[in-house]
Amino acid sequence: MTVTLADVAARARVSPATVSRVLNGNYPVAASTRERVLRAVDDLDYVLNGPASSLAAATSDLVGILVNDIADPFFGIMAGAAQTQIGGPGDGSGRAGGEKLAVICNTGGSPERELTYLTLLQRQRAAAVVLTGGAIENADHQAAMAAKLAKMADAGTRIVFCGRPPLPDGDALVAALAFDNRGGGRRLTEHLIALGHRRIGYVAGPPERTTTRHRLEGHREALRAAGLDAEGTEQERLTVHGPYDRRSGYEATLETLRRDPGITAVVAANDTVALGACAAVRDQGLRIPQDISVAGFDDLPFSVDAVPALTTVRLPLFEAGARAGRLAMGKEDPPPGGIATIAAELMIRGSTAPPRAG
Repeated sequence: MTVTLADVAARARVSPATVSRVLNGNYPVAASTRERVLRAVDDLDYVLNGPASSLAAATSDLVGILVNDIADPFFGIMAGAAQTQIGGPGDGSGRAGGEKLAVICNTGGSPERELTYLTLLQRQRAAAVVLTGGAIENADHQAAMAAKLAKMADAGTRIVFCGRPPLPDGDALVAALAFDNRGGGRRLTEHLIALGHRRIGYVAGPPERTTTRHRLEGHREALRAAGLDAEGTEQERLTVHGPYDRRSGYEATLETLRRDPGITAVVAANDTVALGACAAVRDQGLRIPQDISVAGFDDLPFSVDAVPALTTVRLPLFEAGARAGRLAMGKEDPPPGGIATIAAELMIRGSTAPPRAG
């Protein structure tokens, strides 16, 4: 059932005129009253309606791209690639000709902020939304996301996931482009095992993220297949979780070395974490890869310029982002079933080598 302005007014215990003043921002309203109205808007999920609404008419060309951290190349590359596909047949003169305005929404990894941005985009009647990166594995948040996205899709917004798996109830999606994080993690650890490594530390990302779980599952699948630590107790001891940043890689690697000074390799959750791991290894007076091999994930642009160059797993971030942009704009047909798994490629470089004898 459509929520009306009168419904919001009744919920906030004010007149419809007061609700209009708060939403339009064109008349002073007491702070307590404004807060009460905005709370009612959120509770009822109210969206401005009607063809006479200048706001709705003016924002139909808006596209939202949600990222965890725009400063992280993983998200920046995908967002930039998506933006190259968001637009129309404009002639480059600056005149409006079907182009769309892409807005980057930086959530900071906060599930609350993710929902807030979606609500704001819903109110602006966004033409499309692209959500990038791993999802939070929390049942309440997933249910709230599914409900929000369903309402947006019903109103005509095209929803695309890029680099994240679909929600359990993903009917609202145009498409979900999911990276093969599990397969990539497995192949990376298989490479280390083939070199002769048996004591491998793992610097993982935040435990509540799908990306973290899938990459770690691939790592442990490879260990079990090789007959190493079948019960998983040793790997639990040698796994340290933290944010996807350099500092976490540094501190977690020091902790892993403290737990087992005899490890011969460290697998990092991503390339940025791997840089921190490399710094920690060197600060302990150890050489890479002669004493300890280090591997990352994502194949970010700087990975090949690390010294030594970083063994990692390549994800086609630009290609995935561009495809997400085309899907969001209806320029490309969705994959069968709306879900596509994007392959990960092992990139073997100088940061991994056989463990030193003895």
